[in-house]
Order: sequence, then structure tokens, then C-alpha cells
Amino acid sequence: MKTIRLFSLELGRLLRSRLTWLVILLTAVSPAAGLILYQPAYSDTMLSLYLANPALAGGVGGGILFALLTIFELDRTGRSRVDMLMDATVSPHTMAWVRLLALLAGAVLATALTMAVWLPISLGLIGSVFTGTDYVLSYLLFLGLALPLSILAAASAYQITRRADLSLVLFAAFAGLSLTVWADQWQLCWLNPSVWAMSDDFTNFRLFRSVAYMRLTWLGILAGVWAVSYLCIRRYGKGLLGSLARGLRRLYRPAIALVLLACSGTAYAAQPFYDNSNPDLNAMELYNLDYAEGVTFLDRTVQVFPDTQAGTVEGRAVYRFQNASGQGWAVYFGVDPGYDLTAAVDGEAVPAVRTGYEESNMALWEITLPADEQVELALEYGGFPKDWNLSSTSQGKPEISETYLCLENQRLFPYLLNVMPGDEGYPTTVEITLPAAMTAIPFGTEDAAVVAENGDGTKTWSYESNHLGGILYAGDYIREDIQAGGITVAFYYGRKHQAVMEAAGAADAVRAVISYCTQHYGFPSAFGATGTLKLIQSRVSGGGYATAGASLLDEADFTSANLGNTGKGAVPGEVFIHELVHQWWGLGNMFDVADETSPWSSEGLTVYTTYRIVKELYGEDYAQKHYVDQWQQEVDDYFLNFYVRRPEYLEKLPEAERLNIAGSLSGVRHYSEMPLKILKAEQLLGGEEAMDQILHDLFNREIDYTYPYLTYQDFLDACGLTEEELDLG
Repeated sequence: MKTIRLFSLELGRLLRSRLTWLVILLTAVSPAAGLILYQPAYSDTMLSLYLANPALAGGVGGGILFALLTIFELDRTGRSRVDMLMDATVSPHTMAWVRLLALLAGAVLATALTMAVWLPISLGLIGSVFTGTDYVLSYLLFLGLALPLSILAAASAYQITRRADLSLVLFAAFAGLSLTVWADQWQLCWLNPSVWAMSDDFTNFRLFRSVAYMRLTWLGILAGVWAVSYLCIRRYGKGLLGSLARGLRRLYRPAIALVLLACSGTAYAAQPFYDNSNPDLNAMELYNLDYAEGVTFLDRTVQVFPDTQAGTVEGRAVYRFQNASGQGWAVYFGVDPGYDLTAAVDGEAVPAVRTGYEESNMALWEITLPADEQVELALEYGGFPKDWNLSSTSQGKPEISETYLCLENQRLFPYLLNVMPGDEGYPTTVEITLPAAMTAIPFGTEDAAVVAENGDGTKTWSYESNHLGGILYAGDYIREDIQAGGITVAFYYGRKHQAVMEAAGAADAVRAVISYCTQHYGFPSAFGATGTLKLIQSRVSGGGYATAGASLLDEADFTSANLGNTGKGAVPGEVFIHELVHQWWGLGNMFDVADETSPWSSEGLTVYTTYRIVKELYGEDYAQKHYVDQWQQEVDDYFLNFYVRRPEYLEKLPEAERLNIAGSLSGVRHYSEMPLKILKAEQLLGGEEAMDQILHDLFNREIDYTYPYLTYQDFLDACGLTEEELDLG
């Protein structure tokens, strides 16, 4: 009761302080820095720009402010030289608890006020893709938990050192490590979580889980450190060591500290989100395994059961092999490192051994099989999928939720490593059971169909494949079939994105691009010649890719922010055209951009092709005004830029500013200078037909898939021009 009464008095005193309210109000304002200054989430999704960045900036700013307030409050009695009187009245250990709880209550109030202030702002900025769940979780995890972590860190520093100046230095160093040295290690970013993007159209379930895991781990660590500092609170005129020795007498106190540190350390080491793959990116041990002699693949059936609530996968796969060797042999599988695996042959359990080696987000498993002529191997697998440690700062790829999932190769079923295909290849039947609102989309030429509607609100989808691996997307998708260029385009996009797609004229843009590009360049061979092309909008992932029959479009390419980028088009529909053209110039035909100073990239031909399509749609005057004139103006400004004329001064700038300026200048070269060069080449060659023929031949050239790059020199040679002849002067 005494502690509760003291807490009430201390909280009341704290809330009567002008400094406290200044800190609370500055914390409520600090998310504004995420709109202009501090933008760690660099994706163009609306939630990245207008929710993640403000919440992250608020967490950093608010955390630093509350750390300063904590040190100021703990040092108050010492500054006033009444500490001895206070210690004689109330136990300093009791007051340590009371002050900590009061400061934490202040942090809760600051978080609530910040969320109330930014709710209408976020709603207005984000628009139709705003959800209350994303908002609450972002501010609680990105901002709310940063404040108690900072309070614990600052309080620990002060209770150990008993000096405000030294405590400030220690906290500054600790925060600085999180913001700089540790910035590439997601578990160590205690103040600034690694959040590179948030999805507008689908969930951010995995991202929130990983940030929560990191925050709670650090909450345990810093609570343990605070418990150690609690033992160092000065009493009876003793110094640091004397107070520590006296504090150790009550064994429950160090025991609590040890338990907190041990549990949080265990949680840190046992994080379930990332694997331990070989850091050597050139390692190919899994792909260089010797094939089992005399053994061939017959067929495979797979049943997959994602748990969209828990974010886990359970599955059963039955493999049949033909063994002509007459002896026992070992089969190897690459399995998601987060999965467990059990095996049975003809109904009898056999050992499945995890070798301990991981590579390219696959754990190597070995199973010894008998000498039988035909072997039926049943595998049961599942768990919480782990992401490749290479992508630890770009979290969220293995998303499994009620609105979206992506299961690639070893996450879909155990990836066979050392068995040759039979006469029919790798015939495979895949069944996956999903919530009824989700649509299953195999990434390739295959089509999935519903084979069962289950009584628990799920549907079972099935499709046939003949690939060694496989990629399956599923989500709350709208499908729109578009006829263009002699093919059917099955366009899948997120239901939440429907209004944006309609406003951008997505169907018309797809039709225009497919018609133009197939007529002028041909159908991308990488997509296959099935007569159907799937265009699938993925959850934000950092880019797209293509395969036979399907192409992936990153959600970030079709956000309101990106569609409003006038550098890519005058109106949203034109930006959509730009992004789709990348299926020809970018995905279907990769570009060599080894020279960072060169204007050559996929953007040049993409912008030029967009200009040509827009010219057909809206006329020459429109295209001249919104494309050619704009390119010319930006190039003129580029050559007048101080750092272009005097590049030696650019090197003298701080790295962050230098990279920002260099990136901006590079964008002008790619998006404006290169299209002008291509347009000049067109004029020198005699017109559009000549350029169309050159681009058609370049697109359909024989490609070496070990190095399928289109270089600037390839383009110049095809045009019969030199780099100097395309100089814009």
C-alpha cells in the first residue's frame, strides 16, 4: 500500500512538471520527422511512407526524449542536494521502483496522446488502404515499446554510475550503436527496428511478429540490466562496489536479474525468423551433390495445409522412385530451416537426419532408403518458415496470413536434390487447403482449380506440375481477364487495391502495353507460348521476376505515391504502363549496369517505350509536352548542377548527403538522359521503324542465360553508332 501511495504521489508530481509535458508533446510531434527527415522504410507503399516512417521516427525521437527525462528525474534529488534526506525518509530501492513506474506511466500517456494526434493525419495521408490494426500495431511496436526500453537503459546507466553526465554519454553510445553500427543486424536495432516496407494490400503479420520478438527480447535484456543496476543503488554511504555487495545479500534480487538475462539471452539465440545458411553466396554444395546411381524419379503427390492464424505450414508429400541399382541408397532433400521432417517407407518409419548444413535458405536432410526396385517415401513436414539470413533487414517475405502467402520451393514441399528425372520428368500433383477467400495461383503455366469446399470455411485447390520445385502464391485476389496481343492476360491484384487499379486504368494500360510490345518486340520467350500470361501483384518484396507463363509485379510499383510520380508519366495510367513495360525491358531482358556513371539501364528503354505507347494513345503534342520536353528540361538542369560541373566537391560531402545527391543525379541520367539518347539515335537512323527493328532484334537475340545482359555497347553496335554521336552536348 505504501508503494502504491508513493507511486500516486510521484506520478502526480511528474505530471505537474512542465518538462514532463514538454517531453510528451515533443514525442507526439516527433513522427513528423518520418515524413521529411528520417525515412528508414524506403518502399513507396502508403503504409511505408505515412505509417511506418512516422512511427519509427517517433520511436527514435520519443525514446531519446524519455531517456533524457529519466536521467533528469533520477538526478533531481542529487542536484538539489536532498538525496540524503530523501534516503532517510524512503528506501532508495522503493523509490527506484516508484520512479521507474511513474516514468513508464508517462511513456504510456505519451504513446496514447501520439496515437490520438496522428490517427486523423495518418487516415488522411494513407487513404483507402488504412486499417486500424496496422495503425495500432505500428505505433505500439515501433514507437510505444521504444519508450520503456529507453527509460530502462537510461535508468540503468544512472543507477550504476550515479552521474548524469556519464549516464548521458552511455545512453548516447548505446542509442548510436543501434542507429549506426548495428543498423544491419535486425536483432540489435533495439531503438530503430529494421522495417524497410509495409504492405498496403496484404497483411504485415510476419513483420509485426519479428519486431515484437525483437522488442520483447530487449525488454527482457534491459529489465535484467536494470535489475543488476538495482543492486548498485547507493545506501549507507557506500560506493558502487559496497552497495553491490550489500545488494547481493538478498539472493532473490540477483536471482531475478539472472533469470531475466538468461531467458532473454536464450530468446535472442533461438530467434525463429532467420536461418543459419552458409554466408558464402558462391556456395553450391547442395546443388553439387552426386546423383543417386541407378535411381530415377517416378511421381510425387503433395498436400499442404498452411495455418494462416499461426503463420505455419504443415504438409505431407509422397515420393515414388525407381531403383535399378539393386542396393540401398541415400536421398537428400533441401527443406526450409524452420521445418521439421519425419519419413516412412511403405508405412514403416525410417530415420530422417538433419545434417546441420544450411545453404540458400535450405537445410540439408538425409534419408537412407532400401534396395527395393520401387520405393514409396512418405514425408511429413512443417513448422514456422525461416527467411534467408541474407535478407534480415528486408523482413516479411515468407508471409503466411489470411490474405496472402508465398510458398517457394523448399517451403512448399521438400526439395529433391540428388535424383534424376524419369522419362516423364517430375510429374507432381499439389493440393493446398486455404481459407475460402483466398485464390491459389501457381507461378507458371499451371492453373489451380477448387476440388473441395470444406465444412470449416476452407477450400482445397489442386494443380498438376512437372517441375523439380515450385512456387505458389495465394491471397485475397481479384482476377481480371484481358485480351491483348493475341493472348489472354490473367491479371491478379489485391482486393484492397481495386480502387487504385480502377483509377489508374489498369486494364486499359495492360491492354495497351501487351498490344504494343508484342507487336513491336514479340512475346517474351521467358513467359512461354501458352497463349496465357499471368500478371500477379505480389506483396511488397523489392522487385518482380518472370518465368514461363507468369510475371510478378511488386505491389510497391502500383501505390498511389508511385502512380503519382510525374517522372514516370503524366497520369497514373502512364505510370502503370511504365511498370508493365518492364516485363520486356527489365525482367524479360536484363541490363548490364556495371558502370554507375553510365545512363544505361532498363529505365531508359522503358521510358522510351512508354513515350511511344503514350504517343499512339494521346498524340504527338501530348507526348512531346509530357515526355520529350520534360526530359530535356531535366537534362538541361542536370548539366547546370554544381556537383556535375565540379564533381570533386561532391566527394567532400558527408556520405549520406553525397549518396542522396548522387542518387538523384543518377535518376536523371536513367529516366531522362538515356531516353533522349535513344530518341536521338532514332532520328539518326531515319525514324521510328528503323529503331523498332533494332529493338526487336535486340530483344529476340540469342541469349546466354549465364550472362543474359544487354549492354550499352550492344545497343550502340546494333544502331551502328558511337557513344560520341549520341552525346547531347
